[in-house]
Amino acid sequence: MDKIRRWARQIPSHLDLPLLTIVLVLMGIGLLTVYSATSAIGFAKLDNQLVNMAAALAIMVAVSQTPPQKLMRYAVPLYLTGLLLLLGVALFGVVVNGSRRWLSLGFVRIQPSEIMKIAMPLMLAWYFHKHESVLKLKHFAVATGILLLPIALILKQPDLGTSLLVGAAGFFVIFLAGLPWKIMFGLGAAAGAALPFAWNMLHDYQRRRVLTLLDPSSDPLGAGYHIIQSTIAIGSGGLFGKGWLEGTQTRLEFIPEKHTDFIFAVFSEEWGLLGNTILLLLFILLIGRGLMIAAAAPTLFSRLLAGAITLVLFIYAFVNMGMVSGILPVVGVPLPFISYGGTALVTLMLGVGMLMSIHTHRMLVKK
Repeated sequence: MDKIRRWARQIPSHLDLPLLTIVLVLMGIGLLTVYSATSAIGFAKLDNQLVNMAAALAIMVAVSQTPPQKLMRYAVPLYLTGLLLLLGVALFGVVVNGSRRWLSLGFVRIQPSEIMKIAMPLMLAWYFHKHESVLKLKHFAVATGILLLPIALILKQPDLGTSLLVGAAGFFVIFLAGLPWKIMFGLGAAAGAALPFAWNMLHDYQRRRVLTLLDPSSDPLGAGYHIIQSTIAIGSGGLFGKGWLEGTQTRLEFIPEKHTDFIFAVFSEEWGLLGNTILLLLFILLIGRGLMIAAAAPTLFSRLLAGAITLVLFIYAFVNMGMVSGILPVVGVPLPFISYGGTALVTLMLGVGMLMSIHTHRMLVKK
């Protein structure tokens, strides 16, 4: 019992209070919005989300007490485990709605691609830290190979949204490690030239999403339905919104996936432009705090990891809000700390826990 008490007393010193406060406020907004989106079926979703949040917070606290040096030890095993599980999905995965993304372990079904959202920045940060003193162009080439291998497996499932997030997490590490600008411009030009080939490689439903983005009214009851209804909900919120639990688009079941990917439409309808401004401010504060932690980190590994995690949080928020607002194609990306769901929330809180670990390590070094 004495050990438990000492461990409990040490927890506050491992938590970054500004970061924790922002995350808790976002999670509180998420609970209110999830209940509003699912109140027609009672408290079942709200209760589940409370359990998800409790588990995610517990994981965040545990990770926050893990020194960055120890996190480095997990980089290679976690990356290799993720690769093996992705291969397992390709060979033995469970097919749901035409996609082979899940692996059944008998008592539980897991989505290994979620592991890569954390394993990728960990692995690349470890790799660049290991070669920090002799970093050359060949190391960036190897890092690109480390990044592309799991992305290819995830695209095969197919899962474009997750592959983009994993790719972003890895790219941010490579960029922050000092990728030369001339190479970046060259890669950008090559990517532009490859667009016609990439278009032909997309699945039919993925091409429809892009075409629907350009003209949602071309298929208002099919592929364009999501964007049309979400933009109606956002616009109908006006300046101050219709009030909590008063959103007509939500109550009348017009908004699809309203408690998960399209929860931003529910929030916008009920709280309007004022609510959206506050929500954007909270995400800006979150990103700003993460970048401050990255800038002050004492080692290359810590800087790369903190910077990549922070920028991935930005990508999550930007892609979700852009998708729901009709300025980006529809992909399966939740709104951080707001959308209903356990797997994505745990992944996000793992990242937050790592940011806190890096911050705590810096403070201990100062002492």
